[in-house]
Amino acid sequence: MSMFRRTRRVLLAMAVIAGLQPVALAHAGPPPTEPAAVSANAAVSASAVSADAAPSAATDDVDAATAVADARVSADVLMDSYDQQKAWFASSWWNSAVALQTIGDYMARTGDRRYLAELDHSFETNKGPFPAGERSTDEIYGNFTSRAIDDSGWWGLNWVTAYDLTGDEKYLDMAVTIGEFMNEFWDTSTCGGGIWWNEERTYKNAVTNGQWVRLTAELHNRLPGDTLWLDRSQEAWDWYVGSGMINANGLVNDGLRDDCSSNNDTVWTYNQGLGIGAALELWRATGDPELLDTAKYLADSALGSDVLVKDGVLTEWCEAAGRSCDDNQKQFKGIFQRYLMELADATGEPAYTQFVADQAASVWANDRDVVGRLGLRWAGGTAEQPNVFDWRTQASALSALIADVPREQPARTLSAAASPAVVAVMPSTGQATRVGLDVGVAATSARPETLPVTVRTTGPRDWKVTADRTLRLNSSGHADPARATLPVDVRIPAGTADGSYPVSVTVTARSGLTYTARAEVLVAAVVDFAAGSPEEIPWLFDAGGSGFSGGGSRYADGESAFVYRFPFPAGTTSAQATLTIDNQYVVEVSPDGESWTTVLAEDEQIRDGSNRAEHTLDLTEHLGADKAAYIRVSDAFPADGWGGGVYHVTAAYETS
Repeated sequence: MSMFRRTRRVLLAMAVIAGLQPVALAHAGPPPTEPAAVSANAAVSASAVSADAAPSAATDDVDAATAVADARVSADVLMDSYDQQKAWFASSWWNSAVALQTIGDYMARTGDRRYLAELDHSFETNKGPFPAGERSTDEIYGNFTSRAIDDSGWWGLNWVTAYDLTGDEKYLDMAVTIGEFMNEFWDTSTCGGGIWWNEERTYKNAVTNGQWVRLTAELHNRLPGDTLWLDRSQEAWDWYVGSGMINANGLVNDGLRDDCSSNNDTVWTYNQGLGIGAALELWRATGDPELLDTAKYLADSALGSDVLVKDGVLTEWCEAAGRSCDDNQKQFKGIFQRYLMELADATGEPAYTQFVADQAASVWANDRDVVGRLGLRWAGGTAEQPNVFDWRTQASALSALIADVPREQPARTLSAAASPAVVAVMPSTGQATRVGLDVGVAATSARPETLPVTVRTTGPRDWKVTADRTLRLNSSGHADPARATLPVDVRIPAGTADGSYPVSVTVTARSGLTYTARAEVLVAAVVDFAAGSPEEIPWLFDAGGSGFSGGGSRYADGESAFVYRFPFPAGTTSAQATLTIDNQYVVEVSPDGESWTTVLAEDEQIRDGSNRAEHTLDLTEHLGADKAAYIRVSDAFPADGWGGGVYHVTAAYETS
């Protein structure tokens, strides 16, 4: 295709004649019409943003403020799954890199800098070597490298984002180290070039080579006076577009066969997105308009394809009926949205900005559960194809929300989120019940000011839902949102039938800002749910870094653990719970969620589910003063990274 023909050698020569070095413009700035040129002694790329940098010009755009608030609430939900001890998202190595970069994208886009410490904690905690099973199934060699070359690439891209946020050279140095490691797997003896996907050199594919072009161009754009990384990036791009992986429809197939022809394998959104991002970053380095044309061509091909877009919503191949997406595939669409956002910024093309807005709208309206989790299916699940929720799907869909945040910072923002968003209640017959929930309220302002916030609560008819009517939040900028916790009292009348009941808290501030936090109160005399189902949500007190397996279990591995809470009614004299559980589990019970007693443990390192069985726990001696009981599930052998999984739970009680 003619659009892949490059003119960069001529452009580069012109820059050299002028005695100047092409570098990147700021990522948030206007697109270059020719190679940007500055003194070789100039500072690194202007996209490296100080944590204390002032936000861009502020506006009172209510839609922009809402987009920021939606992203903030969803970023906080994602970070609830961050494992502070291991400084990652249990238990996926490359997925953790992408999730951390998503948080970096969020901070760069909104000005919120609250999670810089977690980025640094992840860097310092995980930069050393780890044996196989400790951070993934592979051995980690140190410096975020392993036999999976694409895993290394994700970490390299993440540390460039961390460098852009902080200006700290250690992140850029690590990205260079990872780049040098990847370069060892550039091999012209097979297929004329390309980076191998793995250390065994069995496959050359789109993801690793898209990463390679992007990373090498990013390094060039941040290293003053560089020519080495630019040469590598241009050579890699030439090979990439000539490899045949971009098919006749402008869609990126997964990789190459042994005979170096395209395998015509599945078109995944992240491969398409990396093609866009690679072309875009190299365009920033050179100003070659044909690179920008190629980025647009790849984007247009994706948006116009029924392979990647269904009814206007980005959809992965594995989401179709009869298929399922694995833990890797859950995160692909967010990578596409990251780079489409950049293309929309660079070009201002209405088709891209509209698509970005449509994805965010669909995610928020159709893909969000009552606790604020964002799922795999951005158009929403169905009875035949239920949605799937975990931190990977959260990170992916968060990228769709981030992409809809405008580059121009709103003057003020306001958000609210119920925590816990769901309260489970087991009523005593003929008695009213009273429960409480907390709503976290956050606000930012471009300048220091006190924001009065009014509060309105609503609930079902005959219920009484009350909270303080006013708050005052002292905002001092966007970097650290002013926050307050609002206690909400919910009184449920006697005789309320079993069911799920909505409660909402709406906060309002000046400039027309309003935001609603929603919760559901479940009134239930019976506990009976499958792990991962909507029915599980009210009873899941703390997800604790747990995951959800394709086999249907909620699992805790390594140092992760999850907790169920059962608030049995006053007058309860005995209670029990039955868990269907397998593999390497420890089960503990508690009357208060603080002191724990082990009641069940597997003493063999079983990984194949062969010990799957029902186990009934007598909770009577472990009921708290309020008649609540807590059950915690963790890993009996945390060192091997496997863990125990719960499939189904029931609970029952008797009263005097």
